[in-house]
Parts: sequence; C-alpha cells; structure tokens
Amino acid sequence: MLKTLAIIVVVVVVAIAGILLYAATKPDSFRVQRAVLVNAPPDTVFPLLNDIKAWTVWSPYEKKDPAMKRTYGAVTAGKGATYAWDGDKNVGQGSIEIVESGPRKILLKLDFVKPFEAHNMGEFLLEPKGNSTSVTWATYGPSPYISKVIGTFMNIDDMIGRDFEKGLADLKAAAEKK
Repeated sequence: MLKTLAIIVVVVVVAIAGILLYAATKPDSFRVQRAVLVNAPPDTVFPLLNDIKAWTVWSPYEKKDPAMKRTYGAVTAGKGATYAWDGDKNVGQGSIEIVESGPRKILLKLDFVKPFEAHNMGEFLLEPKGNSTSVTWATYGPSPYISKVIGTFMNIDDMIGRDFEKGLADLKAAAEKK
C-alpha cells in the first residue's frame, strides 16, 4: 500500500514537472488576430472603430454583460480617447486608451485588472480593397509564465479569436447598413 502511494506521488510530481517544463518552452509573447472583408469604404468603417462609444454596436464584449459599468473619458474618439469597464466574470475589469488613430490604423493600450492583470496592445488595421475594406483586429503582448501554464490547457487564440470573429461580423453588418 505504501509502495503504491509512493509510486502515485512520484507520477504526479513528474507529471506536474513535465507540464511546468513544457510551459517554459512556450513563446514569451502572444498575438491573436482575425480579419474580415467589409463591403463598405474605410471612411464608413473607421468611425465605428475610432469612437469607443460606437463599440456598443459591434463589440462582443459589450454584449457579454449588459449590466457592465462603463466610464468614458472626456475624449471618446481618436487619440487620447479612454474607456473603462467593470463587469461580471465574462468581461472582467479594465481600461482602454486609443494611443494612435489614423484612417488606416488604430492602436489601443489595453489594461486588464480582472480576472487577470495584463497589459497588452490592440490594433485595428483598415486596408482599402476596391469599394470594400479589409479590417484586421489584433491583440498582442507579453506572455508571462502563468499565462504559458494556462495556455497548456486552454487555447487562448481560439478563445479570443471566437470573440473577434463575432465582433468583426457585427462590425461588418453595422458598416454595410450605412
């Protein structure tokens, strides 16, 4: 009995060590991105991305917690626009600041407080394609060790990617109505 227990403990310790070693081999940064072709020119799509109050129309995170508390800064569109949220477990807590805004690129500083602290960047790229616009939504940043460990059990690209796909589909629908 004692021998069996010792074998079980050794197997568990080796398994945990294997997971921790495997996590250490993962990249030190991550990037998730998705793209969609919107049948509207960039000047129709841009305001939906550049004005953070317009995000309620298309952002999947706005719909995950309708009771979410939102706080907008004095500026809500373009460089310097800020937005903070505090919601349930589906959206957590954090803030966004537009740090660069141009007709083809919007760069965001993303600071998450809950459920995990993280400091990442987000970006929207708009590329004209005839009368349409290719819109790419990306987020990227450092991947600390704890994220690497979590990433051995959960595919972050799939999780965030599904949200991006939903958001881009809603953005496409909103822009094509205009």
